[in-house]
Amino acid sequence: MLQKAHFWKREANLIGGEWVGADSGKTIDVVNPATGETIGTVPNAGKAETERAIAAAEKAFESFRKTTAAERAKLLRDLHDAIMDNQDPLAELLTMEQGKPLAESRGEVGMSAAYVLWFAEEARRVYGDMVPSPWADRRIMVTKQPVGVIAAITPWNFPSSMLSRKIGPAIAAGCTAVVKPATATPYSGLAWGALCQEVGIPDGVVNIVTGSAREIGGAIMESPVVKKVTFTGSTDVGKVLLKQAADTVKKVSMELGGNAPFLVFDDADIDRAVAGGIAAKYRNSGQTCVCTNRFYVQAGIYDRFAEKFAAAAKELKVGSGLEEGTQQGPLIDEGAVEKVEELIADAVDKGGNIVAGGKRHELGGSFFEPTVIAGATPDMRFSKEEIFGPVSPLFKFETEEEGIRLANDTDFGLACYFYTQDLGRTFRVSEALEYGLVGVNEGVITTEVAPFGGMKESGLGREGSKYGIDDYLEIKYVCIGGLGM
Repeated sequence: MLQKAHFWKREANLIGGEWVGADSGKTIDVVNPATGETIGTVPNAGKAETERAIAAAEKAFESFRKTTAAERAKLLRDLHDAIMDNQDPLAELLTMEQGKPLAESRGEVGMSAAYVLWFAEEARRVYGDMVPSPWADRRIMVTKQPVGVIAAITPWNFPSSMLSRKIGPAIAAGCTAVVKPATATPYSGLAWGALCQEVGIPDGVVNIVTGSAREIGGAIMESPVVKKVTFTGSTDVGKVLLKQAADTVKKVSMELGGNAPFLVFDDADIDRAVAGGIAAKYRNSGQTCVCTNRFYVQAGIYDRFAEKFAAAAKELKVGSGLEEGTQQGPLIDEGAVEKVEELIADAVDKGGNIVAGGKRHELGGSFFEPTVIAGATPDMRFSKEEIFGPVSPLFKFETEEEGIRLANDTDFGLACYFYTQDLGRTFRVSEALEYGLVGVNEGVITTEVAPFGGMKESGLGREGSKYGIDDYLEIKYVCIGGLGM
């Protein structure tokens, strides 16, 4: 199967339908985080290559914008089928460069295909309106049309599905795209270029450039041709892009950082909450923007929950993502490990009690033990900072009002979770929590049919669902007069 995975491993950029290297000939090593081995190289491209990709997308847009919704829907359906036909090799390629367990990679590739199929269907539902006119001899028509060339900048933690949420609606709307995948995980992004070619998506509709984030991002943000930027990544970088977007008044979609709370109330099903908490925290080694960052457990069940949760964390199998039965792979790199160690040391210095894990795994490298820290307090760094690692701090709260206040005490507002068997509390708490995604008695809630996005400093716009295509469209009002009526 690895041989099939290498079929989709492209080590060149896709610009205007051609696979090319960087002008300088320079490359970037791609490292398998499970082994530390270099698995290949990709071009270290910059401003000049990005400008050519933008020009290719602009040229392709001239004709692609004229395609029918049915034509674009067929291209996306074919793309969905190509992804699913190659789910296993694409998943292995993803695991090799990112490290997550193969089962999670298969799920991510499957979710990527699901988003593509969803937007194949949405392509044919971009409706306009006929508005009742205040003038007898005029008619008012509202139409929607593609914004033009869009740029997508994607992260390393979900290198396939994050791209599907952007390429899918772009193609559905009739836009063309310039894509910059994360430097740590470029192969899954480049594979999308090969898949697009495989199913006959016209040259220049999807262009993929790897290399310097500063140079590629700078060229994208400076270009008046790029009408929209969609970014998934840190809030700090998102704020920079928002400022840069102002110069050319680009449309923006921002899916930024999170600080997800997970509340467990006294009346919760504890076993269900433990299972949901494990899934919400340790998926992708805790390296997701929607994974739990803070566990708040009501005082009446705190000790029982802590005991069961720590026991469950200790049972997780850590290993290479390609090994059978692995539940947690390595962290992406040494820097990620060092940050986790800093946060644990800070918590211990301030009275936290490590009840599971707490140190690097015996496997070495960037493997880290699933960790649980009891006695967490608001002055610990991870109450405000995103952990992005396999560490679960357990805070105690007394009342429903206190739990809500603590959960909302953050600049972020992406995802949150809570467990209760009280129907009234379900509605009270879900309406009071300041988050774009709320999971009630569920720890994994992402689906292509529901809107994904945050409040406050966690972002702007929504991806997936019927709302996910809106940011790729312009609304145009047409007044038709002189009708002689």
